[in-house]
Amino acid sequence: MARIYVETVIAAPMDRLWAATQDPREHARWDVRFGRIDPVPGEPGAFTYATAVLPGVEIAGHGVHSGERRRPDGSAVSALRFGSGDVRSLIRDGSGYWRYVPLGDGVRFLTGYAYRARWGRPGRLLDLVFGPLFGWATAWSFDRLRLWLERGVPPERARWHAVAELLLRAGLTAVAIRTGWWLLAVPAIALPPHPLTPAARRCRRRPRNETAR
Repeated sequence: MARIYVETVIAAPMDRLWAATQDPREHARWDVRFGRIDPVPGEPGAFTYATAVLPGVEIAGHGVHSGERRRPDGSAVSALRFGSGDVRSLIRDGSGYWRYVPLGDGVRFLTGYAYRARWGRPGRLLDLVFGPLFGWATAWSFDRLRLWLERGVPPERARWHAVAELLLRAGLTAVAIRTGWWLLAVPAIALPPHPLTPAARRCRRRPRNETAR
């Protein structure tokens, strides 16, 4: 099974972070992996989701919160299972958790999840590319969430910040190639992302030497 881990620290109250991650409408706003998330009426904890992979082409899936608990130390854990019956989806099924650890000035928010790929050997080969991309998307989304709760940057605006910065970097690189002024490519490649632009690099991608349960 493919396994992904992402962690960040968010300077926001636990209750606000819990709401932004547990409410399906708010979750879909910041998590680039999902186009929409809809609760299933009459089935507590169950939801469906859809992701646009191409214009006009969506891949659907389903999930359920298998348990939520708050601990005496103030931390909280939300576990879930998910999957897709759509044969176009590389992900067959999987499970994971969100963990919330209170700190003096915020919350350490982390996730770990694993999934099984379909399509046999071709699917496993494709997952060599998809897995890192999916991990990057998770980390990018976590930083987008952090900017929303810490800096008040709405997820929609953060997306346009990212698009504008990408276009600027691509433009500088193109001019450098066309004119031979290679110094123009330095800021496009070397400068860190703007503080209000989401960046996956700001998140931890490997577990600490402790249990995540």
